[in-house]
Amino acid sequence: MRFYTNQHPFYCGIDLHARSMYVCILSQEGEILLHRNMNAAPEAFLKAVAPYREGLVVAVECIFTWSWLADLCAQAGIPFVLGHALYMKAIHGGKVKNDKIDAQKIAALLRGGMLPKAYVYPAQRRATRDVLRRRTHLMRTRAELLGHVHNTNSQYNLPEIAKKIAYKANRDGVAERFEDASVQKTIEVALALITYDDELLKELELCILKTARHHDPQTLYLLQTVPGIGKILSLVLLYEIHRIDRFPSVQEFASYCRLVKGSKESGGKRLGTSGKQIGNAHLTWAFSEAATLFLRNNPQGQKLLARLEKKHDKGKALSPLAPKLGRAVYFMLKRTVAFDMNLFLQSSGSRAAEPGASLDAYGRSLKRACCPYFFTASWNAKARRGHCSLSLMR
Repeated sequence: MRFYTNQHPFYCGIDLHARSMYVCILSQEGEILLHRNMNAAPEAFLKAVAPYREGLVVAVECIFTWSWLADLCAQAGIPFVLGHALYMKAIHGGKVKNDKIDAQKIAALLRGGMLPKAYVYPAQRRATRDVLRRRTHLMRTRAELLGHVHNTNSQYNLPEIAKKIAYKANRDGVAERFEDASVQKTIEVALALITYDDELLKELELCILKTARHHDPQTLYLLQTVPGIGKILSLVLLYEIHRIDRFPSVQEFASYCRLVKGSKESGGKRLGTSGKQIGNAHLTWAFSEAATLFLRNNPQGQKLLARLEKKHDKGKALSPLAPKLGRAVYFMLKRTVAFDMNLFLQSSGSRAAEPGASLDAYGRSLKRACCPYFFTASWNAKARRGHCSLSLMR
């Protein structure tokens, strides 16, 4: 948890909604200078804060409507702080709760240096990230429709569908398996939606990939050198991480990705875990998928899994692989180097994938140890071979 501790003459707390917002401005001494409900419009906000604009800092809770206000403050040169909604428990702890009280509490937390910060994602990439998240939603809807077809088939105790209906060529004749006309219509609708989703997903993926190559082609290339991280997972990681240097340590990165559990302790006694909902759910999904795909057509990965099965047991062996991949990705992006399987497998534990000295075991420099001339890359989880860019060796 990180707090905003900078000092300013004026502190503005806003309880923001879709169509309205309650604004509270405090002086450095804690005096209420403005406490007003108004329309959620740029003109109304700038007019209200105009007398206090010099030395003003604005804070708002992280909800879905914050982005326009962050962009407005950036254009106007007003410092903006995004409060972490799950950490801001002080707002929800009072006996009485309303917009007026919430706005004052946000301003008070900001003034006291106790406002927990969330990351203000830059406007230049925000739209592309949102499109990518929408693509995930469409993909899950498509998966639900595929599951519905198979469940209906089982419901009527029909023979198993022989071919994968995820492919368009295998969908002919699936609806005709059912005798009832209403059931046939239900399956036809599901298959039509799946076909339409396929077209939308293709267009979305092409559009996102072109944009990503313009935004940060080197990071996209490095992510795809990890076995199991293909086109889609590399895009998710690229846009959800944004800048790796915003994480001072690998522990903070793993916590943000929900790859480690938080602990509750008091009086020397451990009271369990906490903070399951704090972090980025999209990165959690991406690393979980990458851990599964890492093992596909990867003998060295299978050996690692066998080793983990001996240590943890078969049901839990896959769980430590996602945090291990997360740590590897962190150090890859920090050092701008491609994935090295030998370096990945050489150690285990909390410092996996982090070399312990400036030279490796063979006396080579870390840059050369981390970036061999040949490496295993991945595109849609299919292993390929390629040359390492000479720019990575400098």
